Amino acid sequence: MISSRPLTNCERPRVGLARSRIAVWILVGGAAALIGMPAGLHAQVSLATVVDLAQRNSTGVRAAQADVNKASAVLSESKDSVIPSVSAGTGLPVFPEIGFTGSPPSIWNATVQALVYSIPQKRYIDAARFGLHAASARLKDAREQVALDASTAYIELDAVNQELNAAHQQGQFSTRLADIEQQRAEAGVDALSEWLQAKLTVAEIKLKRLHLEARRSVLEKQLAILTGLPQGSIRIDHASIPEIPQVHGDLSARGPSGVHAAQLIAQSKFTQSRGDEESTYLPELRFYMQYNRNTNLLNDVSSFFAKPLPPNNLSSGISIQVPIFDMGRHARAKESAADALRATVEAEQAEKQNELAIADLSGSIRELDTQAEIASLKQQIANEQLKTVLTQLELGNGTGSGPGSQPQTSPKAEQQARIDERQRTEDALDAGFELAKARLSLLRALGHMDDWLHELHGK
Repeated sequence: MISSRPLTNCERPRVGLARSRIAVWILVGGAAALIGMPAGLHAQVSLATVVDLAQRNSTGVRAAQADVNKASAVLSESKDSVIPSVSAGTGLPVFPEIGFTGSPPSIWNATVQALVYSIPQKRYIDAARFGLHAASARLKDAREQVALDASTAYIELDAVNQELNAAHQQGQFSTRLADIEQQRAEAGVDALSEWLQAKLTVAEIKLKRLHLEARRSVLEKQLAILTGLPQGSIRIDHASIPEIPQVHGDLSARGPSGVHAAQLIAQSKFTQSRGDEESTYLPELRFYMQYNRNTNLLNDVSSFFAKPLPPNNLSSGISIQVPIFDMGRHARAKESAADALRATVEAEQAEKQNELAIADLSGSIRELDTQAEIASLKQQIANEQLKTVLTQLELGNGTGSGPGSQPQTSPKAEQQARIDERQRTEDALDAGFELAKARLSLLRALGHMDDWLHELHGK
């Protein structure tokens, strides 16, 4: 009999602790089972999940995130120069002092310093802010590149899987065709060359299947590296792939994040160079305050003054530094100006290369779009021809057996029609993937990759 009495206050923590331990062991066991899952077992993973895992696992994204953290620290460092800094120390002598040492020994001292006025420092703060924006743009660019790589590999693997299914069916049809041709050749109906041609078709289809299997293995490895999942553990979810927009080169270009990052870097370098140039002739004001707790221990410093040295001493003031002649600063200004010029040239080069990529992809998409249309029409024609052959096999061609009538459709024609239909299907799948790949690349070049990612996560 199970007791239904309420738990006491002493028993509740024990039960809660036991449940927590059970939950932890369940999570650990589930993770271990997933990691140790054999390669033969597949889990259906959506495209959005693959992209998310790839972005989290990417070394490029993590490196770009580290650059963002560093740029944020640089900005904070440049802004914190106006915040007073406080330092403390001691000047106690180790051995007895002899004579006047120049600075009174102190039990402890404290110093406060802060930048009050500096136009170059304002330039450095602006440069650091541009650097942070550039690092953020590079992070966005890295995430978009990983999303493009993962999406392309996922979509290609889906197309390769479908092509492999068609190739396996094509191999079965070609084997039947070879058997039929062998029987016809042995019966003297067809020439031996027809049988050899059928065997050649079997070998060619086998070679194509082996190529597709090798490509599938490479894509599975690529997805495993991108996501961190075991190789072969991802089963494609075709329904999770949204329709890729029919983008063209005339779409308004926002500029990809990589080009935007290069422009921000150039702006940061230029602002930095202005600050270095202004530091060669503009003054700088700093505030300081110092407190000393002096001591006469192990020294006779008070004997050198008319009055005894007071134990508490406080001084403050404004330090004005006016650069008059400093060749080091002039050299640094020239160095930063050269860096700014190089960054500007690199930004212009990145922009021109992106424009060239847009033009190239736009032309390729027009061609690939036509090729995909042709491949689709050929597939439809092959499908209709197969239906015609199957109908003639079932009902006869209806032309009779007299002079001028067409010969009766044979099983050989059926297998050949099936092989042709499967081949057209593979061609259509391949053309569709090439078109999808080009469209995704153009979306990235135009700076519209966010549209694809939003559609992907909203599916």
